[in-house]
Amino acid sequence: MATTVTVVNASLMNNSNQRNFIGRKDVKPVLMSWSGGKDSCLALYEIRKSSDYRVAALLTTITREYDPISMHGVRRALLERQATSLGLPLHQVLISKAANNEEYETKMAQAFDEYREDGIDSVIFGDLFLEDIRAYRDRFLARHKMKGLYSVWQRNTTEFIKEFIELGFKAVLSCVDSRALDKSFAGKKSMKTSSHRSQLTLILAEKMESSILLCMTAQASLNRWISVGEAILREGFWFRDLVSCN
Repeated sequence: MATTVTVVNASLMNNSNQRNFIGRKDVKPVLMSWSGGKDSCLALYEIRKSSDYRVAALLTTITREYDPISMHGVRRALLERQATSLGLPLHQVLISKAANNEEYETKMAQAFDEYREDGIDSVIFGDLFLEDIRAYRDRFLARHKMKGLYSVWQRNTTEFIKEFIELGFKAVLSCVDSRALDKSFAGKKSMKTSSHRSQLTLILAEKMESSILLCMTAQASLNRWISVGEAILREGFWFRDLVSCN
């Protein structure tokens, strides 16, 4: 399971500059495959710096019966707050809890059809280094006359995490692999001191395939956005329930 940062408030600028994050209307529109996690967060940040693309919508898979994001179990309410903070439309692709790959591809193809009619033929992904996953995505997209863009591909993981933290994001570990980290790490928040930041950077850089985050910008208070619930062990992973505060 790849590390995923769920961005509760992903805006890295004040509201007056928010349209620059979305992008100008005279550049190529693209979709953003949005897990709500760290990787897709920085992939979106990189696209924000580009003058070549603008993000037309976030595309996220939701397990219909359970409500959370399919990738890592963060509640839909937090996902929706992320989209609101970004000022971006959110397209939720609903799949069943027992969905196989055929169902997933059918639902995604339906979503692609909608956007192709508006001239959108590209999807941004936050993949870092899994060649087989990228190859699968590219084959699937090609069958539907779409293509993938990988704005953080093959980034050094240690530098990747450092940049994530230095940009002002705060983080909460929402899920950890019990084989790599114990229960106490689930729900752990990033701290203010440099020593704690260094510790979090080390943990994430070493456990990129075993921990999942929830992140926010420095402009928001973690306690205003979320409350941390109980930890649940499911299929070898400790999940910490994160609840959106009103």
